[in-house]
Amino acid sequence: MNTAQNTAHQVNDNAWFERLVRVGLASYGIVHLLIGWLALQLAFGDSSGAPDQQGALQQIAAEPFGEVLLWIIAFGLLAMAVWQGIEAFVGHRSRDNPKRTLKRISSAGKAVLYTGLAVSSVKTALESKSKSTSKDSMTAKLMDLPLGRFLVFAVGAVIIGVGVALVVKGVKRKFERDLDGRATSGSTGSTVVRLGQVGYTAKGVALGVVGALFVWAAWTYDANKAGGLDVALRKLLDTGLGPWLLALVAAGIVCFGAYCFAWARYADTSS
Repeated sequence: MNTAQNTAHQVNDNAWFERLVRVGLASYGIVHLLIGWLALQLAFGDSSGAPDQQGALQQIAAEPFGEVLLWIIAFGLLAMAVWQGIEAFVGHRSRDNPKRTLKRISSAGKAVLYTGLAVSSVKTALESKSKSTSKDSMTAKLMDLPLGRFLVFAVGAVIIGVGVALVVKGVKRKFERDLDGRATSGSTGSTVVRLGQVGYTAKGVALGVVGALFVWAAWTYDANKAGGLDVALRKLLDTGLGPWLLALVAAGIVCFGAYCFAWARYADTSS
C-alpha cells in the first residue's frame, strides 16, 4: 500500500501532470461556456442545439480544428480524472475524519464525471456512429429492477444533494479552498470570487432541476419524465418566468465557465 501511495504522490507532484490538469480545467471551462451559450440561444428562441455536455462537444466538433481541440480536451479531462482519483486515494490529508472520508468520496465521484466527459469527447472526435444509451432509457431500465422506483428516487435525491452542495459552495465561497492565495487577491480577486459565486450557484440550480426530474419520474412511475441537463433547462423555459429564468441560469453557467479559467491558472493541486 505504501508503494502505491508513494507512486500516487509522485504523479500528483509531477510538473507535467500539473500542466495537464490545468489544461483539463480550462477545457472544462470551454465546455461550460458553450453549454451556457447554447442555453442562452434556447432562451431566446433557437432550439437547434442541445444545452448540455454532448451539445457543447458537438459544437466544438463543427468548428475548424474541432477534432484536434476535442482530443486536447479529452486528455486534459483524463488528467483531471486521474488527479481526482489520486485525491480519492491519498488526498485531503489536512482534514480530519469524517470530513476527509467525505471529501475522498466526493473526489471519486468527480473522477467518474471527468472520465465520462473525456470518453464523450473522444467519441465525438471519432464521430462514433454508435448511439449511446439515453438517460431516459437508463431510467426505464432502473425502474424495471427490483426496488427500481426507489433507486430512481435515490439517484434524484443524490443529484439534488449535489446541486444544493454546489449552491452552498458558491454562496459561502468554499470554492476558494480549491485556489491558491493569488486567485482572490489583487485587482482581479473580486472578479474571480464573483464568477465562482454566481457560477456554482447557477450550476447547482440546474443540477437541482435534473434531480427533481428523477424524483418526479419515480413518484409518477414514468421514466420519460426524467432527463439530463438539456431536459432540465428546457423545463425552466416552460415555467412562468420562461426565457428570463433560463437566461439567468445560462448566464450563471457562462460565469462558471469563465471561473474555470481562473481555476486553471490558480488551482491548488496539492493533496
